[in-house]
Amino acid sequence: MKKIIFHIIIYLSIFSSCQKLDVAPPNIVKEGDIFGTPEGITSYLSRLYYLMPTEDFSYSLNTGFNNISIFRHTSCYTGEGLSRDVTAAAYGVNIWNESYTTIRQCNIFFETLPQYTANFTPAQLNQWTGEVKVIRAMTYFALASRYGGVPIVPGVLEYPGHDREYYDIPRSAEAEVYDYIAKDLDSAVLLLPDNVVANRWNKNSALALKSRIMLYAGSIAKYNTIVLFDNQNKQIAGIPAARANDYFKASFDAAKQIEGKYSLYKRLWAANDRTAQFNNYVNLFLDNNSTENIFIREYVYPGAGHSWDAYMVPLQLAGPNGWSSEIAPTLNFVELFDGLPKNENGTFKYLDENGKYIMYDDLMGPFANAEPRLKATVIFPGDEFKGERIEIWRGIYRGAVTGGISPLIQPGSMIAYPTANLSTSANGGSQTVVTLPDGRRMNAAGRSGVFTSTNIHTLSGFLIRKYLDPNRPTSQVLTGQSSQKWIELRYAEVLLSKAEAAYELHLAGQTGANYQQEAFDAINAIRERAGATLLPSVSALSTDVIRKERRKELAFENKTQHDLRRWRVWHLEQSATVYRVLMPFYSSVANKYFFDARFDQKSTPVSYTYEFRWYYLPISATELERSPSLIQNPQW
Repeated sequence: MKKIIFHIIIYLSIFSSCQKLDVAPPNIVKEGDIFGTPEGITSYLSRLYYLMPTEDFSYSLNTGFNNISIFRHTSCYTGEGLSRDVTAAAYGVNIWNESYTTIRQCNIFFETLPQYTANFTPAQLNQWTGEVKVIRAMTYFALASRYGGVPIVPGVLEYPGHDREYYDIPRSAEAEVYDYIAKDLDSAVLLLPDNVVANRWNKNSALALKSRIMLYAGSIAKYNTIVLFDNQNKQIAGIPAARANDYFKASFDAAKQIEGKYSLYKRLWAANDRTAQFNNYVNLFLDNNSTENIFIREYVYPGAGHSWDAYMVPLQLAGPNGWSSEIAPTLNFVELFDGLPKNENGTFKYLDENGKYIMYDDLMGPFANAEPRLKATVIFPGDEFKGERIEIWRGIYRGAVTGGISPLIQPGSMIAYPTANLSTSANGGSQTVVTLPDGRRMNAAGRSGVFTSTNIHTLSGFLIRKYLDPNRPTSQVLTGQSSQKWIELRYAEVLLSKAEAAYELHLAGQTGANYQQEAFDAINAIRERAGATLLPSVSALSTDVIRKERRKELAFENKTQHDLRRWRVWHLEQSATVYRVLMPFYSSVANKYFFDARFDQKSTPVSYTYEFRWYYLPISATELERSPSLIQNPQW
């Protein structure tokens, strides 16, 4: 869909929150101008697509949707990354009012369009109706995934002429909301065309979305332990465990229905060629004609750009506005991948058998055999990007190296590094310069950090690569000027959803398909494209393996937060948690590099704790006051 600016003001929220759900708007233009012409419908749909809760380049856990600033990326709340702007865990922003505004606009569409059916062909009517049903389903999912059972608005509520009770709609059972979403999506599938155009909803993308949402519902039914009933014994928080397999089966079936419609992107991929596999994965997020794209949100500059490059690029390549390095992937995240030097417990191996630092001739030494997918997701110290060597190191060690270098601090410590025999830089603008034994001069920290005071640099020793445009000139790395498309749904996620749903059905002893084999095949397809080691047999499959694969494949795509929530493990992972980083050092005497794996070090180390009650967000006091039938979520 081409980017269309929506010029028609069609709503105004007044009176109460319930009327924010549904109030009759004063019309700025005649109704027939909107619903009686293809141009009017196109404008209306353009606005709905914009309002649809898409967690893309312009989404932040704390500020919500359609914000140009993404200084608080969701990955920096889930352990994937660190950020200078994130200093504690958070449960998310209140999206109640804006979601019901979108739902109202959908309901207006459904009630008004039938008056103008004579103006359009059946194919047009079916497509438009199907698209709006998907948008409404996605909006209800945004609410249900955060609040549990929410009010299902039956249609466009009229105003004025009704008493308060008319607008006071109670919360539906959480399962009822997911069933309502499934009904909307099933209806859309029957109406929408069978094509694979990625920038508008179609039959196949609706099925992909259904697979995602039904997997979420099944997970809540199986793993949630927070329960709330209303005075009618309706379960408005939580889903009965008996429903889990129904939802998992619905997720699996939806994924199976689109087999053959899409494929994993392998345009540049070649077997046993790690460079090709790396380039392929990088290009996956930049190729506008990818076979993997199911649903995308387009950005165009000028007019509607985003700021991913401006905020994420390494400091040494920062654009004129000076922003950079907002996401610094954690060592915890990097350790999920294959091909790194590791200890028996899976942690990064940086000390030899004598407890001394392992020395490398080159900064990229420990990452030489890293999984291609990891290399395409993360920028390492000494990596190449835009034709430059990305300079990342913590300092220059000037001490003796005979017998090896002992750890600068004890493993597990969060203290600062000692100053003896160590040169560091406070910031990139006024680097400390060290004269090396051979007479060369070297900055104490690389051009992209790590520094001791300046914040616009890597905090972890790593930087983000995924989605960065390697061809964008530095002069154009500016706020609001990037135009990479956002891939909201891609086939890899569908395969991962199918694998997880199938394995859950296998564990539950369900029959009807070889669910274990289906899960195994899907995971190995993902791993093959990633350049990872294939699982040897179905016996190697487990819930942990599937979840780990999902976290690697969908990293920094705003999906992990929802996975941690639906699995109900976020509070377990974040209980006074301090994440780990990898600090590179240069030994001026040995002319070699070494690495120190340590806990995040700031003036005050950031500790993350996700509270158990956060799995269901609070309904605001204002909403509760305006709608007396609403019941607050547990522990709020």
